[in-house]
Amino acid sequence: MSQERLHVVAGNAFVIGDAQGDIEVDPHAPVGLFSFDTRFLSRWVLTVDGERLNALSRDDLTYFETRFVLVPGAASHYVDADVSVIRHRSLNDSFNERLIVLNHSAEPADLTVRMEIGADFADIAEIGQPRHREVAVFADADRGQLRLRYNRGRFGREAVVSSTAPADVDRGGMTFRIRVEPNGQWLTDLHIAMTFQGEAGRDMRADLTTHRQHIRRGMREDLQAWLDRAPQLIAEHDALPELYRCCLTDLAALRYEPLSSVDRVPVGGLPWAMSLYGRDSIITCLQTLPFVPELTPATLRLLALLQGGRLDDEHDEEPGKILAELRYGEAAAFGDRPTALYYGAADTTPLFLILLDEYERWSGDGELVRQLRHPARMALDWIDEYGDLIGDGYLRYQTRNPRTGTVNQIWKDSADAIADRHCRLPAFPRATCELQGYAYDAKVRGARLAREFWDDPEWADGLERQAAELKERFNRDFWLPDRGYYALALGPDGEPVDALASNIGHLLWSGIVDAGRAGAVADHLLGPAMFSGWGVRTLAAGQRSYNPVGSHVGAVWPSDNSLIAAGLRRYGYDEQAARVAAGIVDMANILGGPVPELIAGYPRSLTKYPVQLPSAGRPQSWSSGAVLLLLATMLGLSPCGENLLVNPALPKGFGRIELYDIPGRWGHADAYARDRVRGHRARLR
Repeated sequence: MSQERLHVVAGNAFVIGDAQGDIEVDPHAPVGLFSFDTRFLSRWVLTVDGERLNALSRDDLTYFETRFVLVPGAASHYVDADVSVIRHRSLNDSFNERLIVLNHSAEPADLTVRMEIGADFADIAEIGQPRHREVAVFADADRGQLRLRYNRGRFGREAVVSSTAPADVDRGGMTFRIRVEPNGQWLTDLHIAMTFQGEAGRDMRADLTTHRQHIRRGMREDLQAWLDRAPQLIAEHDALPELYRCCLTDLAALRYEPLSSVDRVPVGGLPWAMSLYGRDSIITCLQTLPFVPELTPATLRLLALLQGGRLDDEHDEEPGKILAELRYGEAAAFGDRPTALYYGAADTTPLFLILLDEYERWSGDGELVRQLRHPARMALDWIDEYGDLIGDGYLRYQTRNPRTGTVNQIWKDSADAIADRHCRLPAFPRATCELQGYAYDAKVRGARLAREFWDDPEWADGLERQAAELKERFNRDFWLPDRGYYALALGPDGEPVDALASNIGHLLWSGIVDAGRAGAVADHLLGPAMFSGWGVRTLAAGQRSYNPVGSHVGAVWPSDNSLIAAGLRRYGYDEQAARVAAGIVDMANILGGPVPELIAGYPRSLTKYPVQLPSAGRPQSWSSGAVLLLLATMLGLSPCGENLLVNPALPKGFGRIELYDIPGRWGHADAYARDRVRGHRARLR
């Protein structure tokens, strides 16, 4: 069994260490203190009189702080320990740790407390095999500081460690030689300031305790204000309110300011996606509009600001294309990876348009729609001019960068994700089915915006005509009549990729499915080959590529399932949507803590318990957002003009749900629902 890993998060900075709070490099996991894709701390190990510490307990206070209670020596010493240590760790714009050493004996204790400190400044993209870097280390005994610095040309990173208590500082850490009186205590505040090239480092030791308390108090107040702004949930389902609050808290943790001029936007999630991912951020915003709509305007503005404006093969950039990934580390800065601004995604552009329209429907913020007319026009043009790679009217993808570009430029981006039922890979460019659904929905929504906000009815008519033609053509070319479902993709010659995959659920969400075929799609999604009992698998069991522990070939993703459930409800398959929602909620409640990125696709009847996967990140913004979208789907929340419609379809056994202060263009509204009962009530205020 691997060592338990614990984390604290603040925006896109995070710390991962072991159950005792120590940090030691692990080639299989991103252990350390990270900020903006760089590891500022790779070693942080506490000893007392040369002994490592063991944990008595841990108190996770909130997402940005935790507390460890430790004793020196082996577990057999716990009962009779004369000394214990409390580590109070917090993360904000810097890393802070308060050490409190307690003497429980009737005699004074002379102790040597040692913190071993090191930094390798590795890029998170190379954690498995970080290259050697020459790190300059300066032990400033007079100021009680240890400075660790790395420079490569204009790229510079520095960690400055300081303490409020006197210490012997050497190149490997800090040593405190202390005397603790009987039943007394000793403490110090350790602080790590992280600076970047061009930033002026400063000594934070002066009034450090006041600074730390102010920051933590401000973050607590910010979290409470965030929770207070969200609708309040009351439910007879015992675990649902706690899960709801946990998801809101995780979403608060995963907000960061990518640019000084932009409000906070959601990052992808811990540990590998602690930056802006266009797809993850857009879907998170779509999931959370009825709850925390403030995420969306900043996300739309930032993605419009970073929209592609030229042809750049290295970064897969094209005019009008919406960003896939934004990175800040050394690999991005020097072009080792094309991720400083990377556009290798075919779905972000139509999803951007879908979010823009959906945001206006909920908020009534027509001014933002008018401000983003030009980026929206460019995005719509991109779908036809650059997305239609072979001129057959379908949105396709093929990387411009065969050396380091993403192969599959959709959310199922692993190399083996798009294959037929016999495991054969289609040629490029590929047209996956859900891309056509997104393009259809984007054109329908773009037509509404053009007519109502951009004063261009002719353009609106053209978009509506294109959408109708795409829907007709899609239902002709992608439908597999002998199998009763839509092809996963079409190859460049129009040959269907006949795998049965969860992508067909996104077709329901987009509205591109002919009404007469929706029932067959719903039956497949909830059939035993696809529905595990916890959720819909990414790939149906029984196909050659199927693997229950494969990320995109058999695992279950909450984010995927949230869109599938919404699509089922769109076509009136309420009972099926409720089954999907109940499975994901059960999984999240059983596992506890942040909702994982994915779980294994084993049948629920076989494992009786959701099987977590080591590759799954926690928390993830679109996993936490998935629970919120599933809640909105169960309640049937939908904006209609200046009103909020409520049409609930709750899973059996959920009892009564009450959601108060749902924000929108109507001001605030309340919704009430009970399982198995079609009656409901919404009150606008």
